[in-house]
Amino acid sequence: MKIGYDAKRAFYNNTGLGNYSRWLLKGIASLNLSNILYLYTPKAKANSRLNFIGSYPNIQIVTPQSKWFTSWWRSKGIIKDLKRDGIELYHGLSHELPSGIGQTNIRSVVTIHDLIFMRYPKQFGPVNYRIYLAKVKHACLVADKIIAISQKTKDDVIELLGIDPQKIEVIYQGCDPAFAIEQTAEQKLTVKEKYNLPDSYILSVGTIEERKNLLLIVKALKNVVDDIPLVVVGKETQYTQQVKAYLTASNLNQRVIFLKDVTFAELPAVYQLASVFVYPSRYEGFGIPILEALNSGVPAIATTGSCLKEAGGPDSLYVSPDDDAGLAEKINSVLANDLLRQNMITKGCAYATNFTEDKLSRQLMRLYQNILSHD
Repeated sequence: MKIGYDAKRAFYNNTGLGNYSRWLLKGIASLNLSNILYLYTPKAKANSRLNFIGSYPNIQIVTPQSKWFTSWWRSKGIIKDLKRDGIELYHGLSHELPSGIGQTNIRSVVTIHDLIFMRYPKQFGPVNYRIYLAKVKHACLVADKIIAISQKTKDDVIELLGIDPQKIEVIYQGCDPAFAIEQTAEQKLTVKEKYNLPDSYILSVGTIEERKNLLLIVKALKNVVDDIPLVVVGKETQYTQQVKAYLTASNLNQRVIFLKDVTFAELPAVYQLASVFVYPSRYEGFGIPILEALNSGVPAIATTGSCLKEAGGPDSLYVSPDDDAGLAEKINSVLANDLLRQNMITKGCAYATNFTEDKLSRQLMRLYQNILSHD
């Protein structure tokens, strides 16, 4: 099978959509070397997270012949290259498919991660909103099948875009296997000393933006016992100033540590050194950081209202995204009750096995084969 992929995010993005793209490409490439994967990208940017490509002779990288008009190539001009390469099935990994693919014999799949821009349009602006909406609508219309990365995302696609539920299949995203590998004492000590991490801390990972709701944890700190600090890993945005202003006004600056430039290789140790992980987001497509925490053997607390229970499972704890007192109570219970903590760790690790690379890749391949068999 010749499978084409919109691989721009795999080369350009080191978080979210990029992680999904790299995880999926590696999983599909390893299933069957007779399948040839064509990675279409405007530029093959150097990215150490893509070093695995060299281990798979069935992966080919395709870039446009001209360095000009690469946006046009990705959205329309690519069709000529897909035909030239004999692509049987094309997978848009991030919400979009090229214009004209519906008029070819090439079958297509699109992954919809979330419809955040429709739930929170003010955070995107009117121009970006219209662009995103046009791309998503077109992709969902022309695709032979839509992959939603959670049941919540599927429900949103049905509700907000009016798509037939039969056209959508939920296939979850896995997380990098690195988080399930116990870091050595030396690795942990190196990371702890580099970032001057305390012996015990609450961890939060994710872009510091309004939707992800870091302020909820900050407000909860005043009711968390033993003055345990909060360690934050994530790209700062304008919302960060709102968080820091609250810290200053509440005399809590000493309770929060903002880490900068944490490498991906260091992240598993940062997780594994934490006492509890908190993910207070108001809305997500899935919530990979929760799965990273479970794989790292860290008890997780998340919020209700979107899809986070799908990522965290029945044995993580959940609280309303506006209930800082309730969050403090749950953090305190995990810190004080070792039996609860160990139960959350054990059952969390077991739940995380539902998202192994092999299991999800095989589910994805079955979808590809079903699409082509109905040709």
